[in-house]
Amino acid sequence: MDILKQIRKHARECGDRIAVRAGDSAVTYQQLDDYSDRLAAWIQKNYQDEDKTPIVVYGHKSTHMIISFLACVKAGRAYCPVDISVPLSRVQCILEVVKPPVVLAAEELEIPYGHVLGVAELKRITEEESDRISEVCGVKGKDLFYIIFTSGSTGTPKGVGITTDCLNHFLDWSVNLGTEMKKKEGRAFLNQAPFSFDLSVMDLYTSLACGGTLWTMDKSVQMDFAKLMGRLETSGINIWVSTPSFADLCLADLRFSRELLPGLEVFLFCGETLTNNTARKLQQRFPDAAIINTYGPTESTVAMTEVLVTPELAEQQNSLPVGRVKPGSLVEIRREDGSVADNGEQGEIVILGNTVSAGYYHQPELTRNAFFECEKDGISYRGYHTGDLGYMDGGMLYYCGRIDLQIKLHGYRIEIEDIEKNILKLQGVDNAVVVPVSEGGMVKSLTAVISGREERNTFEAAREIKRGLKAFLPDYMVPKKIIFVDRIPMTINGKADRKAVGGLLK
Repeated sequence: MDILKQIRKHARECGDRIAVRAGDSAVTYQQLDDYSDRLAAWIQKNYQDEDKTPIVVYGHKSTHMIISFLACVKAGRAYCPVDISVPLSRVQCILEVVKPPVVLAAEELEIPYGHVLGVAELKRITEEESDRISEVCGVKGKDLFYIIFTSGSTGTPKGVGITTDCLNHFLDWSVNLGTEMKKKEGRAFLNQAPFSFDLSVMDLYTSLACGGTLWTMDKSVQMDFAKLMGRLETSGINIWVSTPSFADLCLADLRFSRELLPGLEVFLFCGETLTNNTARKLQQRFPDAAIINTYGPTESTVAMTEVLVTPELAEQQNSLPVGRVKPGSLVEIRREDGSVADNGEQGEIVILGNTVSAGYYHQPELTRNAFFECEKDGISYRGYHTGDLGYMDGGMLYYCGRIDLQIKLHGYRIEIEDIEKNILKLQGVDNAVVVPVSEGGMVKSLTAVISGREERNTFEAAREIKRGLKAFLPDYMVPKKIIFVDRIPMTINGKADRKAVGGLLK
């Protein structure tokens, strides 16, 4: 499926239909196509580097961001979305890696950069200037479509490059999740995740491919229960796309039910573990809605398994499966020696298929360590070592957590070492270990155990650490609790004894 051609088709056949609603603003399919054409023409006119360097798009849940995404790829360049919740030091790091010729800023960017096109200029170019691209001839095939930066174990983020082929193969599958594609035309899709989180790809491009209407829920709405329920009620959401944690948040309000959203047809979950308890609550509140559980890292283009969670499945299983593998992909469970595990045997989840990433942008060593090429039954595949633990049972994949120190918290993938390295940047810190605190098999919060601080037995000391970390890390990566100790327990080989540190919390 060619997403650019699909959008142009909708602009031609149902141009007056709303494509995106973001707060008080909205754009139709015709406007989305026209505005992105004009901005693409401006990009081509002003930036003619042969390498077609990707462009950073900065902002939060606005129509201007989506217009900018499409303009970049129409102009033959990948885009890199960066949300306003990302600390400026991390934004600076991303800019240094990508080195974009221009930043398209739908919100004010408070750090200096060569050329930043602000929202006023974006509005003028897209709505007033007449030049536009006449043919959709942008990125294609193995060209990068987008780059999403995730947490990195070195203390700096790493950019996952997703090609046009990867996205289009993903959409061939995602448009039929829950209900077939033709039934999604004109339906309202929920956008909960920021565009810098790859879960948003599932709602944004699946909605645009199907001719649906994307309803964005910005951060301020999600943090205010009254606003959130009011916004949901007026949205008439049909296709719900979110992390399970966001559904849990909504379930805390008894109004969140079929009466609030009578047209809700499908729940699509990704990003973290969906528990039996959450599934059962949703089935009670929305008895007619299908619940689809999916799995997949950013490196495999959002998701690559699916399972319909029936009431019987929610009741009978100790933990829910993440589903069967989509067409065009394979999953192997491998032992430590690289051999393929038996049915029911745990091992590393290794993904092979047509939606596996091209690799980490400008990080060839990391790419070589995680990605590979192989042949199975005469078919060439690109593969990815996920670092996830799981097993297969009767063709169904079960996810069992992380092999290394990477975790999922509120749907965000986090490298524990990333947080620790940034804690060590703070004054007076000698060592630090971050411990995930789990409940019911899910990580609920983070606790940091820190040594080296002289003044440490005060509430203010912990608050100072958190305040310092917010200069380097997003809020969801800042530990909820800080514990100060004389020294961090060590193993015999000189490494932090994480098991012993965890024991300090009990």
